[in-house]
Amino acid sequence: MGESLRIGLLGAARITEFALVAPARAGGHRLVAVAARDRNRAQAFADAHGVERVVGSYADLVSDPEVDVVYNPLANGLHGPWNLAALKAGKHVLSEKPSASNAEEAAEVRDAASTAGTVFMEGFHYLFHPVTRRLHELLATGELGELRHVETVVAMPPPPKDDVRWSLALAGGAVMDLGCYALHAQRMLAPWAGGAPEVVSARGGERPQAPGVDAWLDAELAFPGGATGTARCSMVHGAWQATCRLVGTRGEAVALDFVLPHQDDRVVVRTDSGERTEELGRTSSYTYQLEAFAARVRGGQPLPPPDSVGGYPPLTPLDADDALATMRLIDTAYEKAGFTPRPRS
Repeated sequence: MGESLRIGLLGAARITEFALVAPARAGGHRLVAVAARDRNRAQAFADAHGVERVVGSYADLVSDPEVDVVYNPLANGLHGPWNLAALKAGKHVLSEKPSASNAEEAAEVRDAASTAGTVFMEGFHYLFHPVTRRLHELLATGELGELRHVETVVAMPPPPKDDVRWSLALAGGAVMDLGCYALHAQRMLAPWAGGAPEVVSARGGERPQAPGVDAWLDAELAFPGGATGTARCSMVHGAWQATCRLVGTRGEAVALDFVLPHQDDRVVVRTDSGERTEELGRTSSYTYQLEAFAARVRGGQPLPPPDSVGGYPPLTPLDADDALATMRLIDTAYEKAGFTPRPRS
């Protein structure tokens, strides 16, 4: 478990610096290689972040014998193809979310992961932070009572007009970039809601300059145990927002930024006993995620690790099956709102 990972980086994406480079440095892992469409950009990235060498192409990286973990932060539409390539090369894969462009492609990734026998994980890093784990603990201890309603909101100001998140061909859209968090967080409440939720209705708005691309989408969900959920996402919001609100029969709890808890680690709890604010720590959720991923690769530890409070079924493992289940929920949300699921690249 103490052995460092040998990580190869697909692309030189902006997210890589804080999502992978900093956590790898903190954990003593090696950044063995990087590949990008522009070799000069890859070299600049390697020089800036201590990557050992640059390779000529994505294909060279996934086949590199010195790389045992491939990190995939490419545009959404390139997640599926290069996840498949890395798995077929026998690599462990840490993929930014979502794992593929649609459920059909996610099923192929799932099958490839099963054949490879390596570790595949979709990067829902929020799940490893004490903020989310505290929300689950409040349900597990019964302090909030029986879960009745969940509200998840993930919204941001508009990206630039030429941003790949506005590209249908590259599987862009608000649900793919942000709503996947809102939907996944609700799926992770299955142990306290009688099972995983289903999307019962949705509505959304199209970006005028990008036909077929959702600028925002609201989905209504229903859990088998009777609880309801609302998942909202927007890429045309006035400011960043990432809240998760749990409403139970005895009280409620709100995480003020469940997606990036290192920016705001507060959880506000309201019950008949009063209101309190808990601060759960500013360590990056990406750091917790890479620590857990390394423990899985090197020691076979469960993903995610068990919560501190027992007495309830474990969370769904973060593997390729989980990624497929989330992708099916995303596709259903699109269809209910009158959009088509994202095309394959």
